[in-house]
Amino acid sequence: MNFVDEARIEVSGGKGGNGCASFRREKFIPKGGPNGGDGGRGGSVWAVADRNLNTLIEYRFQRKHPAGNGEHGRGSDCFGASGNDIELPMPVGTVVYDDETGELIADLATHGQRALLAQGGAGGLGNLHFKSSTNRAPRQCTPGQSGQARRLRLELKVLADVGLLGAPNAGKSTLLAAVSNARPKVADYPFTTMFPHLGVVRQEQGKGFVVADLPGLIEGAAEGAGLGHRFLRHISRTRLLLHVLDVAPVDERVDPVVQARAIAAELGKYDPALRRRPRWYVLNKIDLVPQEERAALLASLRRRLRTKAPMLVISAATGEGCRELMWAVQRFLEEHGPREAPPPEEMETAQGRSTP
Repeated sequence: MNFVDEARIEVSGGKGGNGCASFRREKFIPKGGPNGGDGGRGGSVWAVADRNLNTLIEYRFQRKHPAGNGEHGRGSDCFGASGNDIELPMPVGTVVYDDETGELIADLATHGQRALLAQGGAGGLGNLHFKSSTNRAPRQCTPGQSGQARRLRLELKVLADVGLLGAPNAGKSTLLAAVSNARPKVADYPFTTMFPHLGVVRQEQGKGFVVADLPGLIEGAAEGAGLGHRFLRHISRTRLLLHVLDVAPVDERVDPVVQARAIAAELGKYDPALRRRPRWYVLNKIDLVPQEERAALLASLRRRLRTKAPMLVISAATGEGCRELMWAVQRFLEEHGPREAPPPEEMETAQGRSTP
């Protein structure tokens, strides 16, 4: 199945039923009075987070989602039935925006979370509501209201604790395969990874975390170069970034420090908050560097990068240093607590300020 992380849909609440103007007509009761019922309310459209889904591909093919209309009121005090609500299952991590205004509608961060996307219209009033001591035979009734209609943009941001980023062919997919059960495509050419892969790292009973492998980033990614710009949103929820550097590139003209600075700049262009996110440097393919040269290489990279961030040396191909890296990540995640929930005001907006 293709990975689809963005879609546009149209949702519309159902129209409310019209109120009825009717009068009681029975034998021997010549002045029975008004008995027109109200129209039923229109159905609403709800989004529901479902952890069993991982893409938005269904919404690429089915774009219009109308809720049911309410029934009209009838005589004999009969009120119309309400229209049926519809629920749209979406992957956990989906963010819903109004496509015209850019307003945040919902952030589905937890399984089972519901969000109101389009409110159904209210039903009209029957003439039963207009009777009074001075108006004993009202003929007024009101029509049902139209439901809310919206064009929405859906964006999926994968929920991972750790994000792997780096230049193409830095070894991110190989690292993910080495530390988890994920089996991303691994090959000796750039842009092997075409969409994000998730892997679960299991340390011991009750301990583990989720790692996301993103397509390689190149200079200009924030403006659309390469593939990375399409998937930078997926690291916005991560708590730690692992910046994988190829310390033994095949092309000797490639400088890992220059690549690292370019990628850091792209993160800042896309979202300044990502530049401030904790980021560790993972020096990969260390097995290709002679043992006596490793200390000097590490010192040189730290001096040129001008950073105090942790630098860990691994070889994803042989497994050297991978276990120690994962335990260091585990300790960091435990020390810094669980992933933060969305702000209360966003949760209130996402819930539609009401319950179904």
